[in-house]
Amino acid sequence: MLAMVVRETRPIEENPLVLEETPTPNIAGDEMLLKVRACGICHTDLHIAEGDLTLPKLPLIPGHQVVGTVVTPSASGCFAAGDRVGVTWFSSSCGVCGYCTSGRENLCSDAQFTGLHRDGGFAEYMVVKEMSAFAIPPNFSDAEATPLLCGGVIGYRALKLSKAAPGGTLGLYGFGNSAHLVIQIAVNMGCRVHVFTRSRKHRDLAEDLGAVWVGTADGTPPHPMDSSIIFAPAGELIPKALRVLSKGGVLTLAGITMSRIPEMPYDLLYHERCINSVANTTRQDASELLMIVGTIPVRTVVEQFALGQANEALTLMKTSYLDAGAALIP
Repeated sequence: MLAMVVRETRPIEENPLVLEETPTPNIAGDEMLLKVRACGICHTDLHIAEGDLTLPKLPLIPGHQVVGTVVTPSASGCFAAGDRVGVTWFSSSCGVCGYCTSGRENLCSDAQFTGLHRDGGFAEYMVVKEMSAFAIPPNFSDAEATPLLCGGVIGYRALKLSKAAPGGTLGLYGFGNSAHLVIQIAVNMGCRVHVFTRSRKHRDLAEDLGAVWVGTADGTPPHPMDSSIIFAPAGELIPKALRVLSKGGVLTLAGITMSRIPEMPYDLLYHERCINSVANTTRQDASELLMIVGTIPVRTVVEQFALGQANEALTLMKTSYLDAGAALIP
């Protein structure tokens, strides 16, 4: 099979991903073999290729927003040959620690992730554990479904942790892939969504998707936010978001990384305001999200690239030249 392989990390402009002919992987036990139909790209793939993350193995095939069809099912037969499934960043956990047994497998110290510990979807075929594969709603094409499997699932978990509720005010800071999916779910559940972003184009899109107010992080919305989510990796947004958060409100940080948080007065946290972060996702999050987007109108926009264009696509992402999500088509 053909795959884009990282053998040595280096800047994406130096093409660390190399198109190679590699053996089609074998399955064992509870695993399935998938024919990859599309695989989304994200900043984590960029961090892997450039060596910003500690890699547990090399060579490595990245990619963790995978839509594929089952070629060889597992012995248990929960999926059949030809079924279309999705694969997310979360691959597996130990299953026995306190985090796993309390529904928090995303915090397991032995968790493994697709495209990091296990070869991912930048390839014609890949192996996935059956319990970590999910049926894809038929209202999405292969490419259109890929953003749901990373930005969508992370955004959905952030929405849950923010305790956003119907009729409440919700603030979204930054309006990239995750936020433009979250707003569609939040509006559908009856939240009054306010979007804080510097981009005029993103403000226009937010209004088109149902935001009741748009502005910058320095602006003051007409009402305090009951819940807010920061998607942008900018620590300076935290005191700005707390400034307009209601008493008892929740501020959720959805990014994997964030720049330094500035010193701020305790008054911004007083009145039982809370800050929490999102660390990976659970299989339950993915299952719930895909059920929701199968029943409500949610749209995604995805630019498509050939498998061998992975370096080019990631370079465009790094330099902010992508206007939408992106997926590799083997």
